[in-house]
Amino acid sequence: MRKSTLWTVLGVIAAIVIAWFLVNILFSLVAFAFRLLAVAVVALIVFFVLRVVFARRDVD
Repeated sequence: MRKSTLWTVLGVIAAIVIAWFLVNILFSLVAFAFRLLAVAVVALIVFFVLRVVFARRDVD
């Protein structure tokens, strides 16, 4: 095996390892953003439901 072939194989392995970690971090950030969005939507719904419930009690 030639020296340049060995460096090519090591470069490909290093690229795969680095890409694996970067994709893992990217998916973690996307999952966090999705969870944050879901929590914000649910909190908004709960806020308006509580507002309606307490507004009805004030009218009586």
